[in-house]
Amino acid sequence: MALPTKIEVRGARVHNLKNINVDIPLHKFVAISGLSGSGKSSLAMGILYEEGSRRYLDALSTYMRRRIKQGAQADVTSVKHIPSALALRQRPSVPNERATVGTTTETFNVLRLIFSRLGSPVCPNGHRVQPSLAIAEAMSKSGEEMGRITCPTCGVKFYVPSAEEFAFNSNGACTECGGTGKVRQLDDSKLIADENLSIKDGAVASWSLPGRNFMPNVAQHAGVRIDIPFKDLTEKEKDFVLNGPEKKYKMDFLSGTGRVFHDFNALYENAHQAVLRSAKSSKSERAQKRIAEFFSYSTCPVCHGTRLRPELLKQLINGKNIDEVEHMQLGDLPQFSKELLASLPAEMHKMAKSLISEFVNNLQPLLDLGLDYLMMARAGNTLSTGELQRIQLARTLRTETTGVLYVLDEPSIGLHPANVDGLIKVMRKLVAQGNSLVVVDHNVDIIKAADEIIEIGPGSGAQGGQILAQASPKEIVQDKKSLIAPYLNGQAKLMARKTADQVNTKRITLEVDHYFNLRDVKAAIPLNQITAVTGFSGAGKTSLILDSLVPAIEKQNKGEKLPKQIKQFNSPVHNVVSVDASPIGKSTRSTVATYTSIMDNLRKLFARQPLAKEKHYTPSYFSYNNKEGACPSCGGTGIVTLDIQFLPDMQQTCPECGGNRYAKKIEAVKWHGVSIVDVLNMDVNEALPVFKKAPKIERELKLLKEVGLDYLHLGESTPTLSGGEAQRLKLVTHLSHKQDDTLFVFDEPTIGLHPLDVKVLVIVMQKLLDQGATIITITHDLNLIVNADYMIDLGPRGGKNGGQIVAAEMPQELVKQPDSLTTRYLADYWQQFR
Repeated sequence: MALPTKIEVRGARVHNLKNINVDIPLHKFVAISGLSGSGKSSLAMGILYEEGSRRYLDALSTYMRRRIKQGAQADVTSVKHIPSALALRQRPSVPNERATVGTTTETFNVLRLIFSRLGSPVCPNGHRVQPSLAIAEAMSKSGEEMGRITCPTCGVKFYVPSAEEFAFNSNGACTECGGTGKVRQLDDSKLIADENLSIKDGAVASWSLPGRNFMPNVAQHAGVRIDIPFKDLTEKEKDFVLNGPEKKYKMDFLSGTGRVFHDFNALYENAHQAVLRSAKSSKSERAQKRIAEFFSYSTCPVCHGTRLRPELLKQLINGKNIDEVEHMQLGDLPQFSKELLASLPAEMHKMAKSLISEFVNNLQPLLDLGLDYLMMARAGNTLSTGELQRIQLARTLRTETTGVLYVLDEPSIGLHPANVDGLIKVMRKLVAQGNSLVVVDHNVDIIKAADEIIEIGPGSGAQGGQILAQASPKEIVQDKKSLIAPYLNGQAKLMARKTADQVNTKRITLEVDHYFNLRDVKAAIPLNQITAVTGFSGAGKTSLILDSLVPAIEKQNKGEKLPKQIKQFNSPVHNVVSVDASPIGKSTRSTVATYTSIMDNLRKLFARQPLAKEKHYTPSYFSYNNKEGACPSCGGTGIVTLDIQFLPDMQQTCPECGGNRYAKKIEAVKWHGVSIVDVLNMDVNEALPVFKKAPKIERELKLLKEVGLDYLHLGESTPTLSGGEAQRLKLVTHLSHKQDDTLFVFDEPTIGLHPLDVKVLVIVMQKLLDQGATIITITHDLNLIVNADYMIDLGPRGGKNGGQIVAAEMPQELVKQPDSLTTRYLADYWQQFR
């Protein structure tokens, strides 16, 4: 019997997929293309990954399945011949503060082993012991003899640190900071929000923390005046607020609900205690984030940021301690490993080769993916989305599995064009190992490199969800229906707007010095134009814009001290808005209507109708988030969740409201023959003629249409929107008024965007410019760069080889003499479409 050659998907109906049938080749590299919101991720993640992973879990015991979070069964008639699946998501979870590049990639695990077995320790009397097999043999023993050696100089017996002791998340953690490398201290300057305010009006910032809102009343009961500016209080009153003793006061207390508690024993917490107690008792991530604002963080004075016990740094390999090796760039480590092997005695070479080979093999996929500028010591929570995804991909490749279906969602995120070849090499290696690969991406070079392209469309949302084309890249460029074909064969028109003829002389200027790899960098951002900030990963784009320029504008606006790395700063712009493609909200209760002002205006509109007035329905009755209007069965969610023991929880449409979220009585209220349920089921195009006589709602609907979201239903859940849809929805609120005092910063705005979607985004950016805005976009996308008025290219490479402005001019001028890495790729791309 012949082995299957394809995954057979029949009757796929996830999200907007229209009952499609599709065959996905096995043991091939398949690219899925389509507009943002067309249904690409619904097929790749919602069916292929969900079904592949679910069926693998089904093979496990009931005991195991109950302990592993399982996905719901996909809405599909059948899926045949699907292998077990692994996914690399578009937005990997951000590691916690204890994670580093070394721990995340597991290269640090091998490095710890190298230090414990190949290192040169120091005895208690200060004599350095040279590396030898005796040390490695001692580490292989058990019990009290493990790691115990004798100093050949003074004869003292001592223990060599084990691999476990070099772990800052375990035995090796610095006792002062617990292995984080930082200590936190309560910052007194942050306890008082504004000394010009009275305590009653919120002068004491820490008393706004949950459970402390009655402290002003307690302070007043204790004799502190709470209705005059804090700065006018006596020193005794100020000291009581900041440092007063913990004490119970018997007083009448009025709760937030209006209930009066007589002789209430109120425990007084001063401004310091309010923060410290909250830090200990609060469990939620949101509360801890708010509490963290009251602390300042500094480098640990004991370990000086190394995270390790200081005595561990005495052990060396080839003259370097473990922290020094951790702070080397990954790209320099293969050469260091060669030098290490050469420095060891011949008798150790066999064992050393094994350890060093494992170390270098772990590094290689990271280097292939262009992460050579990273250091093992780099904190995991400072990595970009693209860096995190490439680290995931490198770990996947290292496992050398076979027979697995890999589903990659936008693996080119944050990737400079120079690194795309490395990514393609890694993906082909996955297939060569006997796996199947499905990639959702918009990078033209990645799509060209695929064995087969599946194009979904033709539009987005309800207008998408169909197979538009399926063929090899050579065949698909001949397909007239294909939307990606013009970008594969060079026939597409790149320009979506007319760029400026010259650079605006009015500019934001800043100078940044000694911040990561930035050294005396001077940058100028022209006002009321689009500036593309480009460069290799790790070149300093985030350091310059997100870590320096954005906080400088925010602090200037608040009258606070500028970030310490800012040496010079001048900005006529005083407001800054950061726009990314992250999901809007986490709850299904958030919809297009609630995110805009449409829902508030709808509630007021329906509350004015005759039946609503007769029934005394206020606007709150027309919210499915309030019990007055919500369906009593599902609570306004439109779905009910069924717990089926060891099987995944099952969600189904609420049988009482039919998914409409509202109680039946609310649907009886009509405006021009439609209920609020009818309105939420309409898309923007359907709703526009209905609300011609409701100007506030009509204006918002027109803005949604202008940004290309006219196909969205007003009741559509915002967490399910694609990155591009979420991004454009966030911009809607900014398009209705002047923005000449605002800088918009877009960080990798083309994530999840088809080249045609990039054109729509550029048109939206032009609308912001028409309102007077200034725009910066941090990007690698060549389609977006060519539509910019000005370009600042950082480089020449990443890490220690970056941190300089290597080009700053209009893109059309830079391509005439492309000197930098980015401008060379831009010139080649531009030439393809001439």
